[in-house]
Amino acid sequence: MNAILGKKIGMTQVYSENGIAIPVTVVDVSNNVVAKILNNATHVEIGKDKRKNSTQADQGNYKALSFVPRFKKVFKLLAGETAPEVGTELKADAFAVGEKIQVTADTKGKGFQGVVKRWGFAGGPRTHGASDRERTPGSLGTRTIPGRVFKGKKMGGHMGNRTKTISGLKVIKVMAEENLIAVEGAIPGPNKGYVIIKKQNKH
Repeated sequence: MNAILGKKIGMTQVYSENGIAIPVTVVDVSNNVVAKILNNATHVEIGKDKRKNSTQADQGNYKALSFVPRFKKVFKLLAGETAPEVGTELKADAFAVGEKIQVTADTKGKGFQGVVKRWGFAGGPRTHGASDRERTPGSLGTRTIPGRVFKGKKMGGHMGNRTKTISGLKVIKVMAEENLIAVEGAIPGPNKGYVIIKKQNKH
């Protein structure tokens, strides 16, 4: 398999042979199980959830199990790749130190935010009677033509809670016994959030 699911533990640092501190994010990739193979795609699940918190569709799909997976993802098989057997457990040793990967996760939700925090606007003047202009977006720049605000205009609105993928990350350390992977740098999402780790496409 070229991908695995994991739970973000948090950030720390490891030291290289030269004594340089490298910031890393530790990801727990335990309990990865191949649930089924369907339409040339591999269904991988992680974690356990109470059946009463799940949908009827999931209860039917996992009727043979005593639990419903908490997080699941479908991975398409690559050309020439053989599908693993159902019940196969994916572990951290599937990745090697120094290997390039990409990580996908949902970013932290920030709620409804204004243009200063959401887009980094400077705001209005702080003096000369402009007491209510400090964090406003200012003029939108429209006239009779076109007479409307263009779609995609940077304004206040919902911030965060979006799926984000970061490519070009590197595996710094693999702790096979604990099923932990240390990824160089920061990855999206909060601690204890689920992430998807894929091997970087060589092309």
